[in-house]
Amino acid sequence: MKNFIETLRNIWKIEELRNRILTTLGFLLIYRLGSFVALPGIDPQQLSALENQTADGLLGLLNMFTGGAFSQASIMALGIMPYISASIVIQLMTMAVPYLQKLQKDGESGRTKISQITRYLTVLITCFQAPGYIANLQATLPPEAFLLSSGSFWFSSIVILVTGTMFAMWLGEKITDRGVGNGISILIMVGIIAVLPQSFVFEIGRVKPLIILVELVIMMVVILASVLLVQGVRRIPIQYAKRGATGQIAAARQYLPLKVNAAGVMPIIFAQAIMFIPITFAGLSDSEGIQSFVAAFSDFSGFWYNFVFGLLIILFTYFYTAITVNTNQMADDLKRNGGFVPGVKPGKDTASFLDGIMSRIVLPGSVFLAFIAILPAFAMNAGVNQSFAQFFGGTSLLIMVGVVLDTLQQIEGYLLNRHYDGLMKSGRLSGGRSGM
Repeated sequence: MKNFIETLRNIWKIEELRNRILTTLGFLLIYRLGSFVALPGIDPQQLSALENQTADGLLGLLNMFTGGAFSQASIMALGIMPYISASIVIQLMTMAVPYLQKLQKDGESGRTKISQITRYLTVLITCFQAPGYIANLQATLPPEAFLLSSGSFWFSSIVILVTGTMFAMWLGEKITDRGVGNGISILIMVGIIAVLPQSFVFEIGRVKPLIILVELVIMMVVILASVLLVQGVRRIPIQYAKRGATGQIAAARQYLPLKVNAAGVMPIIFAQAIMFIPITFAGLSDSEGIQSFVAAFSDFSGFWYNFVFGLLIILFTYFYTAITVNTNQMADDLKRNGGFVPGVKPGKDTASFLDGIMSRIVLPGSVFLAFIAILPAFAMNAGVNQSFAQFFGGTSLLIMVGVVLDTLQQIEGYLLNRHYDGLMKSGRLSGGRSGM
């Protein structure tokens, strides 16, 4: 406990880190306040039907990601999910469109242009999702809930929903630039955390204390498993040839850490965004075939939903790992710095060796990731209410664990850099009188 308090003091002493944390909290407060502002023209007292609709199923999960904004007909009702969908489309197109491939290789300027294209696509996707959300409102809520004429309500609501999503996207980017952690992931995590207390209180009121204790123990085990998944690495031995003072060459052994889950929480977010697509078309067609399809993929505890969801997670894990982990670049860096894997020739052979290792560790990692993601379905079948079952693994828990660990690692980096700056300024090693 003493070390924890000391760490908090050290964090507060670093002015840049302190300002970044306060900036992040300020942006999150603005985002949460926006979630409680209802769309103009809707009577907030008439939203009980919408709340019942989002009590379970896939709509309940979407409502959780938006921190309850979906069920409150908020200006932030669509949240950040259109931006996630746009990011998925752009990354998929990067694999096939030469222009986007060129931009990806152009460094910072290329990434800036890709970000701009993603923003434009976000607006386009939101323009398609907003009418679906409004159609669902009119189909769910009673006529007296609408205070404006149909035309005025449609126009103003579409504009406001698009603006709300763009504002949420802007907040996420500002958190990434001026705060700590990945802004988009933090916004999703905050929405998830916002519904946790209410879900826990509801579960306490419906089951016995012993059952609650068992559920909490199981939840802790799943959390530990999730942390192990996120933090797990395969260490590859690396040797560097160094010339000593006598002129002899000595081999210094180090390790190259390859993460079992190098893609982090992004496959979960991408797969979940794909699973929200049926909701987009739910209110746009009365066809029995489409409605039955939507119903099958809106059943959170159903077989087809979890099967497709798990399969998408495995595919996106491979896809995102292939994008983020460049084994050819690793091999080139090792060769350039005089490093090599024992028993493997530098260059192409090393790249092939590392690629083979990544292929072998990604498979069990992706399967385990998919298994944890569908655990809430088993919890629901065991009698846990859906809102609380989301934290027995699943998208919610994995996003929370991944985002918290990433943010803590960034904060740790600031602490280490501060320590290094102090060494440079003082010209002495901390606590050392070794004469170096």
